Amino acid sequence: MSHYVAWIAFAVALPAAWFVVHFGGLTHDPVSVALISGAGIFGAAFLLSWTSEVAQLDIPQALALAFLALVAVLPEYAVDVYFAWRAGQDPSYTAFATANMTGGNRLLLGVGWAAPVLVVWARFGQRQVTLPREQAVEVNYLALATLYSFVIPLKGTLSLVDTVILLAIFVAYVRAAGRSHHIEPEIEGPAEALVHLGPTGRRISAVLLTLIAGAAILTAAEPFAESLIKVGRQFGIEEFLLVQWLAPLASESPEFIVAILFALKGAAAAGIGTMVSSKVNQWTLLVGALPAAFALSHGSLTSMVLDMRQREEIFLTSAQSVLGLVAIANFQFSVVEAALLFVLFAAQLFFTSQEARWFYAIGYLVLAAGIVIWSRDVRQAVRGLLPRRRTT
Repeated sequence: MSHYVAWIAFAVALPAAWFVVHFGGLTHDPVSVALISGAGIFGAAFLLSWTSEVAQLDIPQALALAFLALVAVLPEYAVDVYFAWRAGQDPSYTAFATANMTGGNRLLLGVGWAAPVLVVWARFGQRQVTLPREQAVEVNYLALATLYSFVIPLKGTLSLVDTVILLAIFVAYVRAAGRSHHIEPEIEGPAEALVHLGPTGRRISAVLLTLIAGAAILTAAEPFAESLIKVGRQFGIEEFLLVQWLAPLASESPEFIVAILFALKGAAAAGIGTMVSSKVNQWTLLVGALPAAFALSHGSLTSMVLDMRQREEIFLTSAQSVLGLVAIANFQFSVVEAALLFVLFAAQLFFTSQEARWFYAIGYLVLAAGIVIWSRDVRQAVRGLLPRRRTT
C-alpha cells in the first residue's frame, strides 16, 4: 500500500511544482512554462482518475456516470475550451481548437484503444480481447456521434446547433448507461489507498485531491496552450501540429497508463471499456463545448468557421472512428485490428500534407468497408451492433 501512497504523492507534487512556478512568477520562458504546466496537467489527470474511482462508492449511480464522464474529459476540455474561447476574440485560434480536438480524439483511439490489446498479447499471448455485452451502450452512442460528426466538415462550421445535438447525444448516453446493469466497482491501485482511509477519510481526501487537480487544470490551461504556440514560433515548428499532438498527450497519457496497467493484470477489457467511454465523451461533450465557448466569448450566436485544413482533419478523425467502430462492433477486439489502428495513427505523425490526410481518411473508410464485406460476423454486428455470433 505504501507504493500507492508514493504514486499519489508524486501526482500531487506535479501540480504543486506548477503552483510554485506560476504564482511565484519564477519563469516566463515558453519551453519551461510548457513543460511545467504540462506536467501539472499530467499530474492533475492522474488525481482525477483516482478520485473519480473513489466517488463511485459515495454518490448515486446515475450521478456517478455523469460525473465520471465529465472528469474523463476535463483536462482535455480545459485546454480546448480555452482555444475556443480565444477564437471568439481572435479567429486564428479556431485552428488550434480544432487541432486539439482532432488530436485528442485520434490519439485516444489510435493509442488508447490499441495499447491494452497489444500489451495483453505481449504479456499473456492473448490474441483477442472480448468486450462485455454492457459495452453495447457505448458502441451504439459512439456510432451515433460518429455518424453526426461527418456533418460538421460538410457544412464547414461548428455551431450552437452542433452543441445542442451533441449534448443531447451525451445526455441520452448517460441515461442509457444509468439503466444498464451495474457492477460494483473494484477499486485498485492508488485509489485503493484512499478507500483504506475509511468513509470519512476517503471523502475528505477525494475532495482535497479534486480541488488540487481542478486548480492545476484551471491555472495551467492558458499558460500551457499559449506556451505551445510560442514554442512553435520560437523553433520554427508548425503550431498546429504542436497543439494537435503535445497538448492531448499531456492530458490523455494518465488514462492510457491506467488502461495499460489493467492489461498487465489480464483485464484488458476493462481498460478498453474505459477508452471507449472516453471516446464517446470526447466526440459529444468536448466537441459540443467548443462552439458554445466560442459564442459566449464572441457575445453572439456566431458559428466557428472552419477552413479546408480543419474540415479535412475532422473528416479524417471521423473516418478513423468508423474503423474503430467496425473493429469492436462484434465485441471481439483482435491484436491485428489493434495493430492496424496503431500503425495507421502513428504514420500520420510523419505525413501531414493535404494529400496524406485524404489518403488516410479514404484508407480508413475502405478498410472498414472491406472488413464488413469480408467478415459475416462483423457484417451482422454492424447491422444491428450485436455481439459476435459464434458458428460451428
